[in-house]
Amino acid sequence: MKQIVLVVLAIFASQLMAQDGDADKGKALSATCVACHGADGNSVNPIWPTIAGQHPQYIERQLKLYKSGDRKNAVMMPMVMGLSEQDMTDLAAYFGQQEAKLLAADPAKIELGEAIYQGGIKDRNIPACIACHGPTGQGNPLSGYPVVANQHAAYSVEQLKLFKQGRVVPGKDDVNGKIMADIAKYMTQEEIEAVSSYMQGLQAAK
Repeated sequence: MKQIVLVVLAIFASQLMAQDGDADKGKALSATCVACHGADGNSVNPIWPTIAGQHPQYIERQLKLYKSGDRKNAVMMPMVMGLSEQDMTDLAAYFGQQEAKLLAADPAKIELGEAIYQGGIKDRNIPACIACHGPTGQGNPLSGYPVVANQHAAYSVEQLKLFKQGRVVPGKDDVNGKIMADIAKYMTQEEIEAVSSYMQGLQAAK
């Protein structure tokens, strides 16, 4: 019995290792990503997302969704068509190892943004963002919730607006898009901008 358990554990461990990406190979592949996301995943244009320090599982998942067409974006879809699954894993590993640059929130929007992020808006059934994305915006890789800390507010605003319009990101294991659509539809533009600004200024605890 003990030997069977050891064999099962060994197989499981080998499967996990096989899923690991090669960050060095990912760096080589990232040359086509630099124009929008920066050499280290920190985009200089706030309408494009910073992907430095994002959970590799999340990055890989989004790349697969773009390639399948389940997540639509006129820029990203052609960029991923030539990528293999291993390429996506390697790119995710590279960008996941990078460090997001610290950004700041708009002081005028902190009070409202913090109230929504930490407490939600009960009279409209808007849950606190902290429940899924954590107190410092680091998300939860096992549940598929992305890092939102230090993300450009302009990008987050645009994504929340798309969710408000009813965008759902379908996929085999992805219910998070539906969750966000159900939340964002109740938010005002002012609330979207405030919480996006607040998330931009979040920092991981040292």
